[in-house]
Amino acid sequence: MNKTSAQERLAAALQRIDDSQGEGARAVLTVYREAAQAAAEASDARARTGVSLGPLDGAIVTVKDLFDVAGDVTRAGSKVIASEGKVAASDAVIVQRLRAAGAVIVGKTNMSEFAFTGMGANPHYGTPANPADRARVPGGSSSGAGVAVADDMCEIGIGSDTGGSVRIPASLCGIVGFKPSKQRVPTDGAFPLSYSLDSIGPLAKSVAQCAAADAVMAQETPWTVDAAPLAGLRVGVAQGLPLENLDDTVGRRFPEALDRLEKAGVHLSYEKLPLFDDMIALQTRTSILVAEAYSVHSERMVRASAGVDPIVAGRLGYGKDIAAHAYVSAVRTRNALIAAMDERLRDLDVLVMPSTAIVAPRLDEIIESKAFMQRNAMLLRNTTIGNFFDLCGISLPLPRDGLLPTGLMLLARNGHDRRLLRIAAAVERLFC
Repeated sequence: MNKTSAQERLAAALQRIDDSQGEGARAVLTVYREAAQAAAEASDARARTGVSLGPLDGAIVTVKDLFDVAGDVTRAGSKVIASEGKVAASDAVIVQRLRAAGAVIVGKTNMSEFAFTGMGANPHYGTPANPADRARVPGGSSSGAGVAVADDMCEIGIGSDTGGSVRIPASLCGIVGFKPSKQRVPTDGAFPLSYSLDSIGPLAKSVAQCAAADAVMAQETPWTVDAAPLAGLRVGVAQGLPLENLDDTVGRRFPEALDRLEKAGVHLSYEKLPLFDDMIALQTRTSILVAEAYSVHSERMVRASAGVDPIVAGRLGYGKDIAAHAYVSAVRTRNALIAAMDERLRDLDVLVMPSTAIVAPRLDEIIESKAFMQRNAMLLRNTTIGNFFDLCGISLPLPRDGLLPTGLMLLARNGHDRRLLRIAAAVERLFC
């Protein structure tokens, strides 16, 4: 993956993390200096003998604060959980797989508390500032991962994605973020938010890096991402909800992206999807995510809610009033909608829409809770579609030309991950 040694690249990453003028203290909450140094030395020793453990051998990687690392408390961005002092007995499955593939895990990254907002703000450990504009949020919940990758504190950041928590920071920080089909990557050893919706994915500066990390975490054979031909691809442009109330930057960049795709020979079709209305109707009646999140934190909220981010605590509180029969009905309805969407997308290679409807909000715009929730909803609106309908998805950075970062999201049917990555590689090349 890299020509310079793992030790040299690790040293450069640590220098960025340690920079007192940078975001390292807020982006990377735990630094594994000695373990990372040992892993880098081992990788370089293998390289000298012509041995490689695969494309991630020697890659500098961070993991989100909700993944178990043996001997550490898994804080999930929360000082309440940190105070409980429960130490992980073993690494999360994906951490084990990354280590076995030769990855150099340099640290644990910051996140929204309990992974429960798309903004990336954390009142306990600080909010990492957006690399494109330090006055703006990074996006969440995998905030530290997005900033760490964009600011060269690592090469690949591993996050989780329940409603867009990999793709949102990727969009707002100008990098690539991949959400796999949920079932492909095990969540064992990852602090849960929603058992039905949680998935684990990488953030990086290229599709190839994301594909390499994804294959390792899914325990699949490593592969080289060969870009799919763009000419003749069937790309559905989602109409309605995903295009409502776009801000000026997104509203300008998205049509420009479609124009470039069409000029490259992509066949665009403009797709009306009433299933989006069905999704909104169900979520308005009963939130599966909130019900499951409350089940995780119900005892903690009784005992220590005062120590939780008030916005997160407020969202969790709604779960107390969701009846069991309503939750079960919601799960069954969602399963039927998943099947319907899978059938609806059968004749398309990918569905395309803006990753987020707005660019990164300013930190001073989200101080008041109502404004926070309004912008949070706009960040989550489009990415949530991928989680609700159990799709795989990727956010690709669009050309900025001096403007703030924004992403193009491609969604594909569950299980079509490698096909999606090949298409993404071609689109990435088009926009370079």
